[in-house]
Amino acid sequence: MSSHPTTEPAVHGRDGHDGRGGLDGLSDRLGHRFTDPELLQRAMAHRSWCAEHPGNESNERLEFLGDAVLGWVVADIAYRQHRDLPEGKLTDLRKSVVNASALAEVAVAVDLGPCLLLGKGESAAGGRLKPSILSDALEAVIGAVYLDGGVAAATALIERLFAEPMAQAAKQLDRLDFKTLLQELTARLFDAAPVYVVSERGPDHQKTFSATVVVAGRPVGEGQGRSKKIAEQAAARAAHDLLAAEA
Repeated sequence: MSSHPTTEPAVHGRDGHDGRGGLDGLSDRLGHRFTDPELLQRAMAHRSWCAEHPGNESNERLEFLGDAVLGWVVADIAYRQHRDLPEGKLTDLRKSVVNASALAEVAVAVDLGPCLLLGKGESAAGGRLKPSILSDALEAVIGAVYLDGGVAAATALIERLFAEPMAQAAKQLDRLDFKTLLQELTARLFDAAPVYVVSERGPDHQKTFSATVVVAGRPVGEGQGRSKKIAEQAAARAAHDLLAAEA
């Protein structure tokens, strides 16, 4: 049984064509011409579509591969471009670019949503606009490009798509405030503000602070530090990472 989608999809791209024309348009926007076009088609195949079209492989394996390739390439770019940054700042830079919210923005920029293969229910539920589906599909595209053209092609794609997000993230790095980022995220996702519960222990000269951040009644992050501010920032960072991944 074929591992590729066997039913020609009705994909509507920005160029207004159906089927393969939509994928051709997406390929042009990505800046990569596929030797094996079925890899791109498979990258668009959400599991909901595959459930309605038995015998077709979803994009989940490509997503797994693309996630690893993306993380490695972004880490490599960050390491080479920012030789003065310590490990912690490099990690922050990578996380500010490699997360569901940031990936979804890149996916929207290349008009990926209209090309997705979704089941009828998922499509009706607005799946083409869901950050989690868009970010997963973009990672699948990266995996497809890697299989089609190797490390060089995948690196070139990531450099094209993420040059601006990485530049903006680098500018914000010194001012990276996870409490603010979390507040913006929770306002968008839940229309609610995070609440911080802080405790302290130890003598006055050596206190340790612990913070738990609660959003909509749910504890979503914990952090510790030598000050209340550090503990709250650590908790906010953990919460932001969790909620961004779930979005």
